[in-house]
Amino acid sequence: MTQTDQNRVLIIDALNMFLRAYIVDPSLSTNGEPIGGFKGSLKIVQKLVRMTKPNEIIIVWDGPNGSQKRRSLDKNYKAGRKPIRLNRNVKALTENEEMRNRVWQQTRAIEYFNEMPIVQVMLPEVEADDVIAYLTRMSYYDGWQKIIVSNDKDFYQLCDEETVVYRPTTNIIYNKKRIVEELGVHPRNMALARALVGDASDNLPGIKSVGFKTIQRRLGFLGSDKDYTTDDIVSFCEKVDKKLKFHHNIIDGSQVIEHNYKMMQLYSPMLSPQSKDFVRNAVENFSCSFSKIEILKKMRDDGFGELNWKELELHLNKINSEC
Repeated sequence: MTQTDQNRVLIIDALNMFLRAYIVDPSLSTNGEPIGGFKGSLKIVQKLVRMTKPNEIIIVWDGPNGSQKRRSLDKNYKAGRKPIRLNRNVKALTENEEMRNRVWQQTRAIEYFNEMPIVQVMLPEVEADDVIAYLTRMSYYDGWQKIIVSNDKDFYQLCDEETVVYRPTTNIIYNKKRIVEELGVHPRNMALARALVGDASDNLPGIKSVGFKTIQRRLGFLGSDKDYTTDDIVSFCEKVDKKLKFHHNIIDGSQVIEHNYKMMQLYSPMLSPQSKDFVRNAVENFSCSFSKIEILKKMRDDGFGELNWKELELHLNKINSEC
């Protein structure tokens, strides 16, 4: 990433990061217990710090019952997801043993980051997506570069002159220009485009025969820097050719599109005034501290073995001194 004099805040989708580490990192403690979830998360944060040199780091977790608000709109939201399992090369554990290990590892990751000059946010009945969206719109960060770290494409809709999305799985940074060039959709219309396509991971079926390639060909106006609505798309399809399967499916599926849009849009995050106050206070009144002795003690207790975290340590020292 090109370095600038602009202040930079790193906003990490915590569960997305943790689960990726949990699934693929085969690290075991000196006692033979899987610790890849939290050890891998530390390694990921170190890599991100090396890449971005942030002035601040915020790690956002999904709260307990975080999906409740959207499930109140759609009881099938995120239904049918398969259980998340450990890297099969790590250690043979039963499903219940894995669940206990995962909960312990996630708790331990939070405890490690609590010893660092890193803001962590977790709100009951609130998804991380909504908190992250709100953070990018806070006046406190006006003029800052906001780097969202997640593999979730829902965050593309937040990209603007100051906000980008880094996807670890592809090692690609998506800004507004790249999104328009690759997908043919402007970020301000991304939620609408995704409402058309649907999201299988969240159990939100889209419109049959509609994908981003067909959107580029037939709804190219969504790539412009102008806000469009479901009504605009339906009206366009009615005027062009109702009989064409693509247009016919959209006209018939207008209620599905509108429902998906409500579920997917992050332009108006699902946060109460009290939740917004909590997030603002967590960021604006954060008290920095860096307890290296406690971190090293945790590493010994957890049987970390080898972990070179010098780069992360040095940068956290810098953040702590400037806090």
